[in-house]
Amino acid sequence: MTIMAAIAPQNLFTVRFFWLKVDSLILILSYLMGSIPFGYIVAKSHGIDIRQHGSGNIGATNVMRVLGKKPGYTVFACDVLKGLVAVLVAKYIAHHDVMTFTQARQVGVAIYHDTYFVMLPESVGAISAAIACIIGHNFPVWLGFKGGKGMATSAGVLIGMIPATAATCMGIWIIVFLATRYVSLASLVASISLPLVTMIFLILGLLHGWPYFYFTVAACILAVWRHRSNIVRLLNGTESRFEKKPKT
Repeated sequence: MTIMAAIAPQNLFTVRFFWLKVDSLILILSYLMGSIPFGYIVAKSHGIDIRQHGSGNIGATNVMRVLGKKPGYTVFACDVLKGLVAVLVAKYIAHHDVMTFTQARQVGVAIYHDTYFVMLPESVGAISAAIACIIGHNFPVWLGFKGGKGMATSAGVLIGMIPATAATCMGIWIIVFLATRYVSLASLVASISLPLVTMIFLILGLLHGWPYFYFTVAACILAVWRHRSNIVRLLNGTESRFEKKPKT
């Protein structure tokens, strides 16, 4: 008999309400964290509105094209970090926000009082944080819900949840980018590889928890949808490459 099956119906409702309350807190905090527009902030510190330059995107790639490597790398690091922090904070909340209650249980003529300690499952908290953080980056409330494509933030949440998968997909990204010099193509290939790599790790027993696979499928679909204009330019041969600058 599972712990959930042992909980009386009246207490089961309380447990589920507690989970909903904790998960709602995680969703709100993660969305607000993800919606911090580091690309916009860094560009503003250089005196420009990044939305009016280049592709108009607030992500690290556009910042790098417009302002150079140092600001671009800064934005990339900050976007990765906010994804990682959102997941780690969610895990901390899931572990430390505990509900305790006592429930009577009768065995024959004897009555026992069992104490239950209930926490939100870590995987649920982590996935909720990851989804909310990515949505916050893509649709930030501070910029009229017009944000970036979420690749760096996705990398951050994956590092916090499934680091082996994150490392593999980052390796795929680097290989495709070095071979083609297309950031968008590397991001698309890495995104499509994400659920496949996760499924392989789950089958091999290197990763546990199929909800992580369902999350990666959703993240893959969102990434491809956000790159739909890049896909058109790639097919038309008009997508911009990152060309190596000749040494002086």
